[in-house]
Amino acid sequence: MTTEIDPGASVADAELTQLHEAVKAGLPAFLADLERLCSIDCGSYSPRGVNEVATWVAADLERLGATVERRPDPAGRFGDTVVGTLEGNPGAGPRLLLIGHMDTVFSDGTVAQRPFRIDDGIARAPGVSDMKAGLLAGLRAIAALRDLPEAWPFERLVFIANPDEEIGSPSSTPHIVDAAKSTDACFVLECARANGDFVSARKGMADLKLTVNGRAAHAGVEPEKGRSAIVAGAALVQAIQELNGRWPTVTANTGVFKAGTRPNIVCDQAELQVDVRALQGNALDQAIAAVRALAAAPAVPDVTVDVDVMHSWRPMEKLDRSGRLADQVIALAGRLGFETKDSSTGGASDANTTSGMGVPSIDGLGPIGGMDHSPEEYLEVDSIVPRTALLAALLLEVGRDPVVRSWRAG
Repeated sequence: MTTEIDPGASVADAELTQLHEAVKAGLPAFLADLERLCSIDCGSYSPRGVNEVATWVAADLERLGATVERRPDPAGRFGDTVVGTLEGNPGAGPRLLLIGHMDTVFSDGTVAQRPFRIDDGIARAPGVSDMKAGLLAGLRAIAALRDLPEAWPFERLVFIANPDEEIGSPSSTPHIVDAAKSTDACFVLECARANGDFVSARKGMADLKLTVNGRAAHAGVEPEKGRSAIVAGAALVQAIQELNGRWPTVTANTGVFKAGTRPNIVCDQAELQVDVRALQGNALDQAIAAVRALAAAPAVPDVTVDVDVMHSWRPMEKLDRSGRLADQVIALAGRLGFETKDSSTGGASDANTTSGMGVPSIDGLGPIGGMDHSPEEYLEVDSIVPRTALLAALLLEVGRDPVVRSWRAG
């Protein structure tokens, strides 16, 4: 991609050094805060725990000088969305958006079973990689910039901490969309891939619920009068599995199959929960249409299947302007002494929302971690300082970039 100005060139070596040293000096406090946040049960459906994290994040943003709003979920199902706004001078530079999430996939009681610990440079705890470390990296990067003289080139920087990303951001998406409408670039703070890559493309996804409606009957006396939802559902599971590979990048998985109450009853209702993903929007649409077509023609006569979309995200397709941001990440990392490159991944995030709106977006900018959503989830402690310094330098570089500043006018 041709660029008018070399990416990563406007941040001076002395500034890179100062950012790195500021983050390094703050590492003990970073680790203490990481332990604190990872010691809170804050699954998506645990609003009390999520709001405990929200209170901490809001206070930290206020210390950074942000104007902070807490926006409750109207239905009261989830925690609050935290929106912190740091204002600069009108017209001075780009408007940037940072997004991190406060929730995890784990149920209450998990932190007691797997408390925070560090062994041989590896931190382990529920949510340590997904994504308490990234959330903290965003806050510490802003703090490091605040310590630089005349290093606030933005017109506005908005930091959103959302309570429900792990279930598709149903409550926070309207707030993200509202902020993204007036944003020039967006950075999402999920941790880097296990190999150190950041993310410029993500699969879109749809969580589908298929309700199979059959007819109950006595399984021993008159089974012929029944219409088995289990048999129809099992056929659907197999047919959905066979969608894998029909289109490049498409994956389809039936992760939940619930049915039946007693062995002597022909089952009259079953529920399938299906995850469909693809890197391209048209492929995702075709795969969803294929699931609907299968549901419209069940394997058992007189059975019907209802299809509901529980959550969905459009793919994060790499935009041309996102390529410039990726070049800046790569160049700045090289100057900080390590290598990284952009990659695509199957997991969805709030970057799918912003990228789908046409906002240049980069994800995976937190420290290096892996095994998310599992008991083996981990974070490489040695990656915290370089990756947080990289994020701070990226914000400074993009804030000064006249090309990024011109995007709004264009």
